[in-house]
Amino acid sequence: MGDNTLVLGHRISEWCGVAPVLEEDIALANTALDLIGQTQLWLGLAGEVEDKGRDADRLAFHRDVWDFRNLLLVEQPNGDFGRTMMRQFLFDGWHLAQLRGLMGSNNDQVAAIAEKSVKEVTYHLERATDTVIGLGDGTEESHKRMQAALDRLYPYVGEMFIADAVDEEMVSAGIAPDPASLRPGYEAMLDAVLAEATLQKPADDFAHKGGKSGARHTEHLGHMLTQMQWLQRAYPDATW
Repeated sequence: MGDNTLVLGHRISEWCGVAPVLEEDIALANTALDLIGQTQLWLGLAGEVEDKGRDADRLAFHRDVWDFRNLLLVEQPNGDFGRTMMRQFLFDGWHLAQLRGLMGSNNDQVAAIAEKSVKEVTYHLERATDTVIGLGDGTEESHKRMQAALDRLYPYVGEMFIADAVDEEMVSAGIAPDPASLRPGYEAMLDAVLAEATLQKPADDFAHKGGKSGARHTEHLGHMLTQMQWLQRAYPDATW
């Protein structure tokens, strides 16, 4: 959870100062701040559980690509504004469902982080949904770009619902929901929004996978980390 919000938060922050209009620049920056705030909570908890003296900052800035466990979707490049918002929408729909499931966790800390985060992510999904509909059912050019974004990103959706050994252990311990159980509701939401946006969901159900287990990442994550981690790598443990 922490790696997902960290990577996507950084990706969205790349729009700061260069978004299409001022309102979107501010909205994207605020979304990035929400996600980075959630990252501090998730990675802070991860550091406590690990009990090796690593805090959220060390986990964020002192790990290499192969140690990250984020979904492949969130590390995809921003592309144009339409692709950024389609990526946000596809992630937010899963993120909100996952957080709602985690609110029922038998781990009090996990449940508390989820409860705080769900308020922010509810807004993220509402905003992303409105934008996808507005651009999808907008001009010929905006529709074309949104369909291209959906075609490119949809193959990364399936990974969100594929359970690995960690997921299975978390489910059996009552800490997290079964990923597969979230898919029917997600697909129903997706179909409704895409219909209103006049966009066609790809028929191929192929799913890229490997990011959440750390088995495989795209080349994009490594390039992103060279930017995100540069200062801490150049000046280890610097404070200001």
